[in-house]
Order: sequence, then C-alpha cells, then structure tokens
Amino acid sequence: MSRYRVQVRVMPRAALLDPQGQAVEHALHALGFGDVAQVRVGKHLVLEVKAATQEEAVAQARTMCDRLLANPVTEDYELAVEATR
Repeated sequence: MSRYRVQVRVMPRAALLDPQGQAVEHALHALGFGDVAQVRVGKHLVLEVKAATQEEAVAQARTMCDRLLANPVTEDYELAVEATR
C-alpha cells in the first residue's frame, strides 16, 4: 500500500448565502480593510490515506467528503492528491 496526501477544500456553494463570510467581510471593513469584497469562508482538510493506487485514494476521499466532510446540499469540494513517502 502506498500513502497519499489528500487535500480537501470545502466551500459553500456560490449561489448560497455565506453568513460567516459576510461576518468576516464586515469585520474587515470595520478594521479599515474597505477594499475587501465577496468573502467566502470554507474548510481546508489534509488527510493521509493508504491506498493501492492514486485513483483508489481519490475514490476513498470522495466517499469521505460525500458522507462526512462536506454537505452535498450546501457545499462543493475539490481534491488534490499527491503520493508521499
């Protein structure tokens, strides 16, 4: 079995309201960063996965995202996978 580092980026869907992003945007404006706009807040997870192939590691990561790490109704996710030693 090989080891793979899987990076998962989970973000709210673009068409949905992001209250946490709006709160951060307002706070940044209050701190004098008025040029900031369209703030979106998400999650970045890094996992180490043991798998026979990179394709299997991706499949495992997608299953993890679909079942736990991302809400399929309100969030989208992107995966980046690389072999580790």
